[in-house]
Amino acid sequence: MKRLDLDDLPPKLAQLLAGLEDGEELLLVRDGAVAGRLTGGAPVVAIPPDEGEATPERAAEVFELFRSSVEDEF
Repeated sequence: MKRLDLDDLPPKLAQLLAGLEDGEELLLVRDGAVAGRLTGGAPVVAIPPDEGEATPERAAEVFELFRSSVEDEF
């Protein structure tokens, strides 16, 4: 699957893409021909704060994993 980061796009285009309603279509046109079609999906559901909350223990675990990966590579 290809990925497009909206932060890399001009603000007007990012707003247009992010503002698509569920089921709404957007035609991509190039030189008068249809180059693609995007269909808006349901909004992303946010993770509840208690399930994804960072803790000092979790931060230490992630840092240790990163450090060991770097040491293994070099």
